[in-house]
Amino acid sequence: MRRKELRIALVCYGGISLAVYMHGVTKEVWHLARASTARQRAAGQHATPSLHRVEQVYAAMLDTIGRRGGLNLSILPDIVAGASAGGLNSVFLAQAIQSGQSLEPLTRLWLQRADIDQLLTREEGTWRGTAKQWLAPLMGRMLGAGEPVSATDELEVRSRLAHLVRARWFEAPFSGPGFSGMIAEALDEMAASPAGLRLLPDAHPLDLFTTATDCTGYVQRIALHSPDWVEEREHRVSIDFRASSTAGPWASLPDLVFAARATASFPGAFPPLQVSEIDRMMADRGEAWPGRDAFLARILPAHAASGDLHKVALIDGSVLVNAPFGPAIAALSARPAEVEVDRRLVYVDPTQSRSLRAEPNGDGPPGFFPVIFRAISTIPREQPIRDNLESLTRQSAALQRAHDIATGIQDEVTKAVRLVLGEEILGARPSARQLGAWRNAAQHAAAQQAGYAYHAYALYKLEATLDQIAAGAGAPRATLGRWARANLRLTPSEGPGLSGELIGFLRDHDVAYRQRRMRHLIARLDQAREAQPEIAETAHDRASTAAWQALSLTLGPVPDGVQGEAQGADWARHPGAALRDLAEARGMDRQDRQVDAVLAEALPELPDALVETVMLAYLGFAYHDAATLAWFQQNDLAETSPVRIDRISPMDWQGDQSETGLARRLKGEAMHQFGAFFSRAWREHDYLMGRLHGGARLLDIVWSACPVTIPTEERAAIRQALFTAILDEEEGQLTRIPDLIVALREELCIA
Repeated sequence: MRRKELRIALVCYGGISLAVYMHGVTKEVWHLARASTARQRAAGQHATPSLHRVEQVYAAMLDTIGRRGGLNLSILPDIVAGASAGGLNSVFLAQAIQSGQSLEPLTRLWLQRADIDQLLTREEGTWRGTAKQWLAPLMGRMLGAGEPVSATDELEVRSRLAHLVRARWFEAPFSGPGFSGMIAEALDEMAASPAGLRLLPDAHPLDLFTTATDCTGYVQRIALHSPDWVEEREHRVSIDFRASSTAGPWASLPDLVFAARATASFPGAFPPLQVSEIDRMMADRGEAWPGRDAFLARILPAHAASGDLHKVALIDGSVLVNAPFGPAIAALSARPAEVEVDRRLVYVDPTQSRSLRAEPNGDGPPGFFPVIFRAISTIPREQPIRDNLESLTRQSAALQRAHDIATGIQDEVTKAVRLVLGEEILGARPSARQLGAWRNAAQHAAAQQAGYAYHAYALYKLEATLDQIAAGAGAPRATLGRWARANLRLTPSEGPGLSGELIGFLRDHDVAYRQRRMRHLIARLDQAREAQPEIAETAHDRASTAAWQALSLTLGPVPDGVQGEAQGADWARHPGAALRDLAEARGMDRQDRQVDAVLAEALPELPDALVETVMLAYLGFAYHDAATLAWFQQNDLAETSPVRIDRISPMDWQGDQSETGLARRLKGEAMHQFGAFFSRAWREHDYLMGRLHGGARLLDIVWSACPVTIPTEERAAIRQALFTAILDEEEGQLTRIPDLIVALREELCIA
């Protein structure tokens, strides 16, 4: 059966109390990933964990796709990024994916403890009577806006508002240490839950990104023509984590608490986070903070270098970056892939009432307070994501154009390969050694036939390879450039072509060329699958599997020992020796032979037409690369396929008549998105809607990855089963909204 991975890069927006809704969404991502992991382990005859009823529905859906579409589809949420409330949810989701722990403790945190009475600082200020009198009309207007409020909910919300009014004035009303303690307790509960499975394959990386805002900032120099440099103050902070295996914890508890507390410290509500707060928390727990100094130096390098970490004050990440697409997009490249990949960037936008029309200003300019509020809060948080998504769309379009160029020159490449290696070679099934010899001969012929244009191509490859070495080995780029100019001639002393020194350098270090070659082969096999339906699907699968296995060899990470030796090498004084050591340690010739062996082993099992496709793509790639390198160099997406973008949002159901139960307003929208903190019933409402919205959209996303259309009646039955399972699972826990659950069952036609 054909294998495919649906890889999800999840981006979670900020939204204050709409965090409860987002948790419902991320919980469905977790359930879907657990169902997929269990299926893959069962297929490998491994012990599988018991699945929740909701997960059984997801597993049944994946079984349906396998039966109907002949596709073994697995779900890998391998990139998680978030800001503010979305950042806090991202930390917990990533921890559950990496550790296999339960996400249920976060549900309890949101429902039971994300309440004004729990969040408020215990000290209360003065001016109570005055404050209550002054804010009484405002409280009434807050409650009067939006949908009707039940008498019970109104009583609860008014009580919480009264407590908030009595809190200290001109200081953050919510407790920072209390918030950090809540986060730590939820992580403790996760760690105490039964150990589960990592929800990604071994050695597959998991990336987590959260954002924060440095109140003071730090000075950065920017080089100019004149003057030589200027100084700017930077306030953006990215707190990131990466795990590539199950060996040991990927982050300590205080690291994760720091990230969650910093990103969700909404200005004015919570005090800024300082390092001393986490130090005190760990001291109160009687525990050490392992790796403290290294962690702080990594995320706050300028402050660590200047010795003023104790002065750092971090506030909400959404102040400057409410939708952290940039880090998620950057993490897409250089990820291992052994099977076909369908990459999705899925973003969770919890906002429901955003107006896309210009706000009326009346007869004059906006007033004093509206201008201030918009300037410091609303405008920064609502900046459009168009730039990020249009950039990703342009990258995907450029990738498609590169494939189109490769297809356009295919006839000429076929003639060139046949002329150099002979007519019969395209139907041959050579040994690995012979395949390697033909590959080298084709590369040499391409260089000879391309003439002077090949020189520019070779220089382009050289510069890109030097960039790659500088980035991966920590070598000074300027030093590498000087060494290359002094030691690598472009052309030989006699005759055409490239010099032996340059050819040898690229053979030893040009990793990107090998990766592009395998991506090209995979693209050609995908085209053959569509163009040659008469060939058995098993043959197409065998060829694709071999190509993906070969690509995984080129994408494999540099061994830690090699990486460490390269970064510790004396690049400044002995760059040549360091390059030789790096080349010997990486063993690119050995890797080439391994790739040759993988393909040679598969060829005898393929029909002639597919053998010709493999041989043309693999041996003729040197010709293709000279024509398409510029496109691929500018759009380095290692997973070879265009990235598709999907949204999960309550806005997706506004005005929807087919599932009226999903079109309800979120309670957390009230009071400038603080509403859910004032009522347990409101939190239950938004959490449940998040699960229903998230589940429905994930079904759509997964179905869109299937090569055949699942019949409408089967899709409707699966959706109905999912909604039923969610409502049945939550009915006992969500005790404050029984009427809503009854109404949803009726509106969604659930018995």
